[in-house]
Amino acid sequence: MGKGDRRTRRGKIYAGTFGKSRPKDPKRAKAKGAKPVTTTTTARPAARKAAKKAKS
Repeated sequence: MGKGDRRTRRGKIYAGTFGKSRPKDPKRAKAKGAKPVTTTTTARPAARKAAKKAKS
């Protein structure tokens, strides 16, 4: 269980990956610039019906 074992914390640090044994820090992710998701509903104009074609 050394640097080559990607299942261990040391192996993940060496490989530069994240997972169960080396989770990403949630505080650091928020500070990086991730803005909170805000859902805003904008009023959409009413959908227009297609114009009827004249019979020829």
